[in-house]
Amino acid sequence: MAQFQEIMRQQLESSMDDELEKLLDATAEADREVCKKDIEGFKNLFHRFLQVKGPSVEWIKIKRPPEDSIQPYDRIAAPGLPDNVAHSLNKLVVVKLNGGLGTSMGCKGPKSLISVRNENTFLDLTVQQIEHLNKTYNTDVPLVLMNSFNTDEDTKKILQKYTHHRVKIHTFNQSRYPRIHKESLLPVATSLRTSGQNADGWYPPGHGDIYASFYNSGLLDKLIAQGKEYIFVSNIDNLGATVDLHILHHLVSQPNGKRCEFVMEVTDKTRADVKGGTLIQYEGKLRLLEIAQVPKTHVDEFKSVSKFKIFNTNNLWISLPAIKRLQEQNAMDMEIIVNPKTLDGGLNVIQLETAVGAAIKCFDNALGINVPRSRFLPVKTTSDLLLVMSNLYSLEAGSLTMSPKREFPTTPHVKLGSSFTKVQEYVTRFESIPDMLELDHLTVSGDVTFGKNVLLKGTVIIIANHGDRIDIPAGSMLENKIVSGNLRILDH
Repeated sequence: MAQFQEIMRQQLESSMDDELEKLLDATAEADREVCKKDIEGFKNLFHRFLQVKGPSVEWIKIKRPPEDSIQPYDRIAAPGLPDNVAHSLNKLVVVKLNGGLGTSMGCKGPKSLISVRNENTFLDLTVQQIEHLNKTYNTDVPLVLMNSFNTDEDTKKILQKYTHHRVKIHTFNQSRYPRIHKESLLPVATSLRTSGQNADGWYPPGHGDIYASFYNSGLLDKLIAQGKEYIFVSNIDNLGATVDLHILHHLVSQPNGKRCEFVMEVTDKTRADVKGGTLIQYEGKLRLLEIAQVPKTHVDEFKSVSKFKIFNTNNLWISLPAIKRLQEQNAMDMEIIVNPKTLDGGLNVIQLETAVGAAIKCFDNALGINVPRSRFLPVKTTSDLLLVMSNLYSLEAGSLTMSPKREFPTTPHVKLGSSFTKVQEYVTRFESIPDMLELDHLTVSGDVTFGKNVLLKGTVIIIANHGDRIDIPAGSMLENKIVSGNLRILDH
């Protein structure tokens, strides 16, 4: 049986290699070098995928991380900041993961170009934050964007508007890998083009690709030559992921032999975060455990807030020389995430991906830091967008902070129905964003619109049944109310 499986595996590898060679042969000479690196990276991933047998973790071997491996943020911040903050900042590079499109919110183009606050986009806010740092401390912290082939062109056009800002901006592209048929395990694409018939044939392989593509771009070496030592990596749609000077100081103040090469910011789980990846001790190493790696019989245990108390925010601080070392030793080992997709035509495909945080086990002296929830403020849906556009947050120098007028440190739970999913439609349903300072919970379903200066308090549930419409009048105050049925306010 084992011999038969080995023969099958070799045949699949050989067939895949043949198909990839055909794709390369059909490529223009000028593009071939870049494509070659991508194809080589994909081959390695595909070969590993065929060799993996069974789950990547044995549940019985999972242990809680040792006490000192996840430090509370207060302990990291306790020593305070030195006089020469600029010395630490000049060793830092901010990297934003900018490969995603705004399709889940009904937008075309890069998600980073969606307006989230006072006409400012995610990218605008990021540039404002770093420019504020550079001006305040007279430093030179650059911004690096990891684009995908989906976002690169549009992002580069927009970057021209920041020419006179005090931020050097660099970009590099993550790899482009072929989607593969679920049944035949062969590429869907017939050429290396990403347009026309081939638009669905290619995908960016997850943010774990950052290490190889950053290294291959030459930008990693360039930044090390400039004296940069750490990157702070985060998703561009996480508005809480600002440069934290205490974490940075902790990193650069360690003696050289004990330098921490990787910090993962984690935060306490709530019921909304039960699927988030968590840190475990596994075979003597700190390791990220994702829900996809958990055997089905243990999923409920994984989701338990009492056993796994923290989750990964994907705010990471990583040593540049360590990335270089691990890439050159071919020692970057990340679990493969198999992501099944169904294309528009109904074809079932799989994407092989990796996650940036999964490499934590490869780095020396890795550390988790349990940060305040405010450092995790992702905008994945229009429900999230409503929160960050509201008076719950004030905006200063590109950073959002919870309003001091809010009595509770937690954010309200907001659930907007399908009529609000797309940004364009969401915008038309609010004449102005409601006052949400005293809101705990908001559920809206069906055809609902909000007039100007609406005030929401406590728990508010608004449900317009199918065929009905509810217009919340201008100046309304809803406190602990359920509104349902039909309510039309006609202009006189």
